Amino acid sequence: MDAGRLLARATAAPALVVVAWLAVSLPLLMAGVFRPAPAVALFLPVAALVLWLGLRSRPGNVPGGRSEGPHPGQRWPVWSVFAVTAAFLVLQIVMCSEQIVVRRDPASYVQFATWLAEHGSLPIPLMEGAFGGAHGVLRFDSPAFYQDGGAVVPQFMAGWPLVLAPAGWIGGAHGMLLMAPLLGACCVLSFAGLVARLVGPRWAPAGALLLALTLPMLYVSRNTFSELPAIILLLGGLSLMYDSREDSGDGRDGRAAGLKAFLAGAALGLIVLVRIDGLRDVLPVVAFAGLLIARRRTAGYWTAGGLLLGAGAGVVEGFTMSRPYLSYLRSSLVPLAAIAAAVLVLTVLMAAALRWDRTGTRLRRAGAAVARGRAPGAAAVLTVLVLVGFAVRPLVQTVRRPPATRDDELNVRFIEMVQKIQHLPVDGTRQYSELSLYWVVWYIGVPALLFAAVGAALLVRRLLRGQSPEWLLPFAMVVWTTAQVLVRPGITPDHPWASRRLIGLVIPGVLLFTVFASAWAVRRVRRLGYGPKAARACAVAGVALMLVPVVLTSGGYLVTRTEQGEVAAVDGMCRSLRPGASVVVVEQATADRFLQVVRGMCGLPAARTTGAASRDDVQGVVAGVYRAGRRPVIMASRPDQVAPYGTPRRVLHVVTRQDGRTLTGPPGGTWGLTMDVWTAEPARP
Repeated sequence: MDAGRLLARATAAPALVVVAWLAVSLPLLMAGVFRPAPAVALFLPVAALVLWLGLRSRPGNVPGGRSEGPHPGQRWPVWSVFAVTAAFLVLQIVMCSEQIVVRRDPASYVQFATWLAEHGSLPIPLMEGAFGGAHGVLRFDSPAFYQDGGAVVPQFMAGWPLVLAPAGWIGGAHGMLLMAPLLGACCVLSFAGLVARLVGPRWAPAGALLLALTLPMLYVSRNTFSELPAIILLLGGLSLMYDSREDSGDGRDGRAAGLKAFLAGAALGLIVLVRIDGLRDVLPVVAFAGLLIARRRTAGYWTAGGLLLGAGAGVVEGFTMSRPYLSYLRSSLVPLAAIAAAVLVLTVLMAAALRWDRTGTRLRRAGAAVARGRAPGAAAVLTVLVLVGFAVRPLVQTVRRPPATRDDELNVRFIEMVQKIQHLPVDGTRQYSELSLYWVVWYIGVPALLFAAVGAALLVRRLLRGQSPEWLLPFAMVVWTTAQVLVRPGITPDHPWASRRLIGLVIPGVLLFTVFASAWAVRRVRRLGYGPKAARACAVAGVALMLVPVVLTSGGYLVTRTEQGEVAAVDGMCRSLRPGASVVVVEQATADRFLQVVRGMCGLPAARTTGAASRDDVQGVVAGVYRAGRRPVIMASRPDQVAPYGTPRRVLHVVTRQDGRTLTGPPGGTWGLTMDVWTAEPARP
């Protein structure tokens, strides 16, 4: 196998493996039998088939071979990409955090996956019988775990926990935590593959290095964020779509190319199973498939079928297993569903109009006139002006959002706390969304952003002229998602937390445009009569110029470890809670952090008291636990909170560091984090 084909296959394989695993694990979960034996037995043949269909190519065809750059058989770009990926993986494994105590999303996903790994089904039972039946002062919900319909329902979509669960079968909590560096490395590898296809193999190492060194990529791949599998599916899906086009470029081997387009559509659609807002990101794929159908390309039907199957699986899972989460997001999902329906209707109308001879001929003539006219140049100028508009946005807008829910009120208090620490004007309703473009600048620097603006302008001009069709879908997805994220990030605006919203597609997309513009600039140098050495020097200098601000922001984070010691501390706590215990948490912060930890990792029934519960109410619960034949354990964060019920005993003590919080500048430094858990075992009444 030559080096070019090796790079093409290696960079598409991660997405195909994720597609195969989700295709097997989701039906098993929905049937309530998600266990190691059936999952592995089904996964192996399905993965073999999916990899064979997705990685085979016509003889002599190497994805990316037509791009300007070195011959695809050259080895140094391939081994450089592998070296960057391997170095990134090793670094992230060493620096991996241990977020398993529920404070934010990474730990919530770990606890969700822990339950799936141990039980293989949803929802999570309340286990009220372990407390002697129902008590008016007991609740079973906690952040990211809703009490709904007589059970506990995890907040998020099941895609990422399904991917984490097999690591839990193999290595427990540590195994699941190590999935973040592994999938982060796969993100870097997948991005290099897309760069190789669209820009050229010689630029793949630069793309991999730029993405790997950005702080958001480092951040999400040290923690179990759902962006990781979503990035792999997105980049891998785009690469597979490119490969499908290459395979069918001369009209031969149509079925093989169609199956590859089906897998590309499925990969992009399955993003919805990982993140419900992925429905927004894949809307351009609907229009793209419609355009292919309008041009009488069978790949359009294959793409639409795969997309419908993948996204449909996510929607079905959401409404059957994550309904409280979707209800919570109703204010965002209803408009999104309306937009999706509108895009679908417009796509059908577009395809029909283009296929009908009378209207199709007129539309094609209009398109040719646009390509020959001034519209491509005007669109390029407009692209730059939009960027300028985002740059001046803070001068004309201050984004605020009054709280509408209890979670919003908690966010307001959190933002006020950060503002006080940073000596900023205190206004908890501030969203800082007007700074969204500056967030991008913090992480990739001004040179890379300027190159990206040039690249986007060049590409929109090319596309409107009917050139570079392989860029149509990637360009549409990047521009569509980036514009929406910059307008409304929709996330608590502290950094590096908010950077996760950028890493999903904004930063990879901007860097893709950056690398494209760099390659274009090097070709211009060659056309001006300078030799290969001058062109190489220009390329190296350009990449170095872009790397400097990236490293200046991420340099400190590269060697900073956070969230350490949580796994050992929780293991010790679980050992101290002997079998037969029923845990009652009487303090809010401890209940928020540890209720699902006790239920999932310790395997014990757990409940929390309401804010109105008195000491007598708790004693009533204690009596109910004893009637059920179990031992009550009272839990809180301080000894004085459990002392009224028995002798206090500290069962968990963690002193570590957490990522700092910034609102108006790039993140830097860490904050201290201390967690204590105390228990007491009441005597029998």
